[in-house]
Amino acid sequence: MKALAPPPELAEGRQGHYAGAVSRLVAFAADIGAIWGLYTLGAGAVSLATELITGRRLTLEHHQAIASVILGVWAFVYFSYQWSLGGRTLGMALFGLRVVRTSGLPISGRQAMPRTLVLPLSFAFAGLGLIGILVQRERRALHDLIAGTVVVYAWDARAARLRWLAHRDGGQRATVARPTGEIHSPDRGPE
Repeated sequence: MKALAPPPELAEGRQGHYAGAVSRLVAFAADIGAIWGLYTLGAGAVSLATELITGRRLTLEHHQAIASVILGVWAFVYFSYQWSLGGRTLGMALFGLRVVRTSGLPISGRQAMPRTLVLPLSFAFAGLGLIGILVQRERRALHDLIAGTVVVYAWDARAARLRWLAHRDGGQRATVARPTGEIHSPDRGPE
């Protein structure tokens, strides 16, 4: 049996291309879920520790202003720290996105901190700061423009598609190409 190469449109990778609005939105939603989940776990741990030490129950319902400030600080640390370390948050890593400088170099704290500070402004006024993602070639939102950053795809879509094609075509058995050019499956012998 002769091995077929995938069509050219499936062999092209997306790595380094500007990330689209849907990819960015889904990654951002995953980040908001992570922020909220980790915040809730932390608040529960503090509440439990306080109750065990003092015997009094501490709830956030009585301290809404303090809880809001802590949540805001936590969200700032979540985004800016992860962006400055590797150019991606947990949500971005899950969906294969990375923040880089417009030159393509990794971002540092100098770009991560203003990007994080301006991020809420991109959502203000009915999301007007996000329009650039839809209309610009580089797909840059307000926070990208101010920080000098851009979001790109950072995973090799070509390799993922080739693995999917191999699996779809029954590639559950390992095939080995012999020097003669024939394909050989180790458990069935030459074909």
